[in-house]
Amino acid sequence: MIDPSDRAFPAELPTLETERLILRPFSPADAPAVQRLAGERAIADTTLNIPHPYLDGMAEAWIGSHREAFVRGESLVLAVTMPGEGLVGACGLVLARAHRRGELGYWIAVPRWGRGYATEAVRAVIRYGFDALGLNRIEASYLTRNPASGRVMEKAGMRLEGVHRQHVLKNGVFEDLARYAILASEALPS
Repeated sequence: MIDPSDRAFPAELPTLETERLILRPFSPADAPAVQRLAGERAIADTTLNIPHPYLDGMAEAWIGSHREAFVRGESLVLAVTMPGEGLVGACGLVLARAHRRGELGYWIAVPRWGRGYATEAVRAVIRYGFDALGLNRIEASYLTRNPASGRVMEKAGMRLEGVHRQHVLKNGVFEDLARYAILASEALPS
């Protein structure tokens, strides 16, 4: 039997670097950009947990929750940034440490869609989840009417496990959710 407490949990939020991106802890100074970028209707429309409208104070409260949630081992949320350009999105994991599992979530600013930034960020967070957090499984879901999100998951090595028909109620409409996952044994070496 695997004891989830076998691995020491990191004490501080990490900074991860990829070829084009830096994933770092959010700071209070990011709140206006979060409100503007995540507040676009297209972001809220294609995600489960981002509100529209994105009201004043919401970004500050969200950012303010990250460090404590990480210290408690509940979640990891990182700002996706481009050197010289600033915030372009967010990527993270909701953790179920007792089961060594994480649920992946991400968003990228609309003007940056279609350039591979989501895939790059997701790969970095998956690698961190397996290597540093000792996860065995990372899963993610997307609304089936947003196939671009499914392509991100596939390019990151995740496999389709099934579709949950009319699984969530979004804006008064029942939506199908596709579920993807990757196991530590399937991940590419870092």
